Amino acid sequence: MRARRECLFDRLEPLLARVEHPGRYLDHEWGSVSEQDGPFHLCMVYADVYEVGQPNLGVAILYNQVNAQEGMSCERCYLPWKDMAALMREEGVPLLSLESASPLASFDAVGFTLAHELIATNVLEALDLAGIALTSAERDEDDPIILAGGPSAWNCEPIADVFDAVLLGDGEESIVDACACIRDARAEGLSRADVLRRLARVPGTYVPSLYEVRVDETSTRWGYAAPLPGEDVPAVVLKRCVNDFAATPAVAQRIVPYVGIVQDRLSLEVLRGCARGCRFCQAGMTYRPVRERPAEQVVSGGVEGLLASGHNEISLTSLSTTDHSQCARILNEMNAALEGKGIRVSIPSQRLDAFGVEMAAAVAGGKRGGLTFAPEAGSQRLRDVINKNVTEEDLERAARNAFEGGWRRMKLYFMIGLPTETDEDVVGIARMAERVLEIGRGVVGRGVRSGVSVSISVAVLVPKAYTPFQWCGQLAPDEVRRRQRLLLSEIRDRAIRVSYHDADVSLVEGALSRMGRAGFPLVRRAWELGCTFDAWTSEFDVSRWERAAADCGLDLADVACEDFPLTARLPWDHTSPGVDAGFLQREWRRAVEGVTTPDCTRATCAGCGVCPTLGVRNVIQGVRS
Repeated sequence: MRARRECLFDRLEPLLARVEHPGRYLDHEWGSVSEQDGPFHLCMVYADVYEVGQPNLGVAILYNQVNAQEGMSCERCYLPWKDMAALMREEGVPLLSLESASPLASFDAVGFTLAHELIATNVLEALDLAGIALTSAERDEDDPIILAGGPSAWNCEPIADVFDAVLLGDGEESIVDACACIRDARAEGLSRADVLRRLARVPGTYVPSLYEVRVDETSTRWGYAAPLPGEDVPAVVLKRCVNDFAATPAVAQRIVPYVGIVQDRLSLEVLRGCARGCRFCQAGMTYRPVRERPAEQVVSGGVEGLLASGHNEISLTSLSTTDHSQCARILNEMNAALEGKGIRVSIPSQRLDAFGVEMAAAVAGGKRGGLTFAPEAGSQRLRDVINKNVTEEDLERAARNAFEGGWRRMKLYFMIGLPTETDEDVVGIARMAERVLEIGRGVVGRGVRSGVSVSISVAVLVPKAYTPFQWCGQLAPDEVRRRQRLLLSEIRDRAIRVSYHDADVSLVEGALSRMGRAGFPLVRRAWELGCTFDAWTSEFDVSRWERAAADCGLDLADVACEDFPLTARLPWDHTSPGVDAGFLQREWRRAVEGVTTPDCTRATCAGCGVCPTLGVRNVIQGVRS
């Protein structure tokens, strides 16, 4: 029999006075669903602290979808910080849901959001705190079904053993279908193994235990997953895709937190997908096709959401908000509707052209703080390699328009370690920053009081699954550091500030991005050695990961920096976002040649394969400029 769900807050409450930020663990926030009726109960887990996980839009969407179903309820759970986790283990308090303070082990299903690769050890920490076996094979008949989904599900193989099922693609429909499948299968008295077989029939659902890993001459050393003999499961699991985006609720975030969170604003998803085709960008490939929300729905939903939440800022989110064909209309109408209310409208990214600056001005009002652009590479040659489709003239024109429009601070995002990159490309980052600074001083003036400054942030390319760069090895850590030093040595003006990603963090992320299922012992050993909250700079310790790798007979750099043959079967080939492998191979060849591919929402079809494979299409509300 399944464990009876009961409120254990009386056991957690005495611990609150002994930890920092006790507000992380309080329930019944404004807007949460307090009546958690069943009989089917799901708990969604974001395996990081409340402040990081609460604003996650994906969790909010799924929370609302499940709670809208009759006979289903969804609660939330966040990973306790280290002080609370230690006390819970000491006092024998299991990991609890937020709404009802029920043990996770008492739920019918538990779902994890895989927001990034470094969350892997946090997932193990959450399961261990909950008293749930770490792997699917170790669980008993009555344990919850452990689900996963999210941006990093596209190569979940290093932790695939953890999950009973992985939901690929858009989750609005698949989470409800998966929950209904589990509910009905258990009502029929099916065994756990047969529940999982039933789940594998739900479109977009990958059940790792029904696949075996084969290593042969056609594969990399990590092998490839294939259906177990006798199991009726698809050789390739295609993602779910919500094509009628306008039919989904405009506002998902309805909960007002008790404590300050990392993105303390109302977020509204104005479009989903991106077709610009940047060759390093996993999200740009896996979230296709492009689906825009109608302007009237965005404006009305935003105004209603602000009234319900009391936020003083609304963020219009997407992979590229200013690409929305009705962006100008949305901003103009929203500004008019919110005029005089002290509410700020923000967009997370600007196009690198005059329109991007114009839209930034539309949301800034009279305030001109900093403006952010992402050239990504320091030379035109390398921007063509990555298919950025912007020129140096575009950047200079955008910078001039911004400085003339009243901005004084400019932030530029770049990457190092891109395929075919040379020292000249790295030095080009410094020269571009200097050029932008010179444009600003030419417009505003050269005195200190002008306030003109440029900051550059430099990430390390981590090649990801389902991108044209998935066959490339990552730049070796020592070479990353050499190029970082080269860049710093080329910065000659104190008005240019430089920040860059830690090479060791990128190394671990790269290793986790490329491994197959045989990488799970590394993740498990790293967790055993104390690796949790690795996305936090203060908590990351590469020496623990290196020790874990050594214990498993692996070398992190050897794993992360390995090139894969273009024809090899890859560890993630059994899942698919609908992007054709031939298209990715063609894009890799075009990258090497420095040939760009246009955005299919502004030109002809690029042949990525998503629309015919999934039976979907781009949904554009107007004409894209």
